[in-house]
Amino acid sequence: MPEWVKTGYQEYAKRLPPECRLSLIEIAPGKRGKNADIARVVQGEGERMLASIPKDSCVIALDVRGTEWGTEQLSAQLQDWLQGGRDVALLIGGPDGLAESCLKRAQFKWSLSKLTLPHTLVRVVAAEQLYRAWSILKGHPYHRT
Repeated sequence: MPEWVKTGYQEYAKRLPPECRLSLIEIAPGKRGKNADIARVVQGEGERMLASIPKDSCVIALDVRGTEWGTEQLSAQLQDWLQGGRDVALLIGGPDGLAESCLKRAQFKWSLSKLTLPHTLVRVVAAEQLYRAWSILKGHPYHRT
């Protein structure tokens, strides 16, 4: 990942308290070459993603076809997740999206935007939005409407 992606993600991840800690698990992308079978590559990535999810986690797939939550709606979702006491796993696909198996495993499908965003940028935006949602729950001035 480019340094700006690591820096951006880490900036928001470190702001969150322990009860809302973000842990990044990167899955090695499949080899994409001139004659690569992209469906097979995505399927392999999906299998590795699913294997890395902690047991009994609530799974959220980030997908352009998912539900778009406004900031306040995301804050309410975060409140529910925190009160549920389960780990939450956010799945961010690679350049060719998420495997169908990941989409099927997900309890929620979340769209950050109708725009197609590069997967490198998605981790920064998702971390910032989770921090913003947490700041609303805590009455922190970060989120100003």
